[in-house]
Amino acid sequence: MVLKSDQTFYNAKDVSEILGVSVTSAYRVIKRLNEELEAKGYLFIRGKISKKFFDQKLYQ
Repeated sequence: MVLKSDQTFYNAKDVSEILGVSVTSAYRVIKRLNEELEAKGYLFIRGKISKKFFDQKLYQ
């Protein structure tokens, strides 16, 4: 897996590789995390998740 160090967002393929799940499952994870961001009033990009937020939630 090659991720750019300056990458700001993960897409479903990145998340699936990190978590070792299918791309479909990765989209579900992204959707859930984006719903959490939306509830907090943050903007989000459908199908992508902030690298910083994802890493924070993953390694909490």
